[in-house]
Amino acid sequence: MRARFGYSARPDEASPRPRRFAMIDLARLSGLAVEVMLPLSLLVAAGGLWSRWFPDTQVEWLRNQLSRLTLYLFYPAILCSVAMVTPITRELLAVPLVSALAAITGGACAYLLFYRTRFGARLPRRTRAVLVIGAMFGNTFNIGVPVLLFLHGPEALRFAVFNDMLMVMPLVWSLGVWICTRLGVDEPAPGTVAAHGARTPAAGRPNVLAVMISMPPIWAFLAGATIQQAGLAWEPLVNAARMIGQPTIPVMLFVLGLTIPWHALVPRREVLAASAIKLALVPLAAWLYGPLLFAAPGEAQYSATVLASVPVMLTLLMLADRFDLDAPEAALFIGWSTILFWLALPVLLALGVVR
Repeated sequence: MRARFGYSARPDEASPRPRRFAMIDLARLSGLAVEVMLPLSLLVAAGGLWSRWFPDTQVEWLRNQLSRLTLYLFYPAILCSVAMVTPITRELLAVPLVSALAAITGGACAYLLFYRTRFGARLPRRTRAVLVIGAMFGNTFNIGVPVLLFLHGPEALRFAVFNDMLMVMPLVWSLGVWICTRLGVDEPAPGTVAAHGARTPAAGRPNVLAVMISMPPIWAFLAGATIQQAGLAWEPLVNAARMIGQPTIPVMLFVLGLTIPWHALVPRREVLAASAIKLALVPLAAWLYGPLLFAAPGEAQYSATVLASVPVMLTLLMLADRFDLDAPEAALFIGWSTILFWLALPVLLALGVVR
């Protein structure tokens, strides 16, 4: 992978001369722009322009159907293909643990900012809950995987898969749902009665376990891991699952383009503040936690930091819709964090936080 991008040594193996470091950094950033940023940006742009090219498109319907197709077919297939051939190691399991600690740190900082200071005092609780959840959980697969593949090669895909299954999905559908249903509820003023149809703190709380076990990605991942542990992996089946799962990232980046409110992409101070937490503080936290949980610096530790640095997940909009939170703010947050990510990533690379 490194030879493909015009360099053959890791940064720490390169010549100590400053000029040599600068040449490698420029080559790496150039490769990142051409190999990762360009195709991902074109897919997002295609989604954003689709309704202009085809004005009769029912955007909401198209977004929902493509998301459903990915959730029930493409994404489970790629998860199963990776789980079938990946031995479970301590180093592999440390990646979601570091990512979880960094996410909780970001969520705690966002909570303090939006719920405990004057900065967020005027925002409705349904908006503040969106910002807290978005500051915690990133688009670790659809954007994290292309960046990981560029930086660390095809084997790094396993880190994103196990991070999604062991950190993102469990925490989103437990702690994330708790935030939606507890912190996202606007309580009526003392001495007043809630209006007819208004949500109360007890309303809309799903059975988290039921939600989890109803998701095909969970079962696909468990099936693949069981096959691997039993030593029953069959190469034609692995290749078939891998081929079926290949559309996952292109389709979801297209959906991201459909989701971003391009016509109303106006920066808001709370969105920019939450984006700063997600794109700067969370990866910095992962970078600091890494040495505490990994025996030695390496691909796993660096991958954990990359996964912590990605922009807000698309699932945030689904949570906002499902739990009656501020969906327009969620879409705006997704849009701005994605745009700012491409500016933040080169800075993180230059500082050595992401490698």
